[in-house]
Amino acid sequence: MAKIRVVLADDYQGWIDRVRRTLDDNFEVVDAVADGQQAIEAVQLLSPDVLVIDISMPVLDGLAAARRLQALHCRTKIVFLTVHADRDFVEAALAAGASGYVLKAVLTRDLVPAINAVLEGSAFVSGWIDKAKPSAKKTLADSQKPAR
Repeated sequence: MAKIRVVLADDYQGWIDRVRRTLDDNFEVVDAVADGQQAIEAVQLLSPDVLVIDISMPVLDGLAAARRLQALHCRTKIVFLTVHADRDFVEAALAAGASGYVLKAVLTRDLVPAINAVLEGSAFVSGWIDKAKPSAKKTLADSQKPAR
């Protein structure tokens, strides 16, 4: 079976290293970059299955990068890996085109299930959805509908 190809984007090398250690043999990290602009370039060049991206980064933040990739009709699934547990960030990430949202505090528990879920066409949000505002639940539900 082919490995799941992943691009990582985080401006802190320590998180890149943790993600690499968390991903098992079913994954191949094809690139690791430090900002949103580099993430866009890596996705366009390498066409990975998944982009795991932080929100807060220099040059271009993760939300802006995701919006640009969505505008380019990119097929790569986007999973945010972030410290931001605020519901507004979750809503913004889903609206920007993400299918997954994982909190760094639960990286080892949630990242692999999140990647698998988004590749199967589902959405994944770390332990948050039960407490979500109705507008966020609608955004999440809409993101799971098949494209027309």
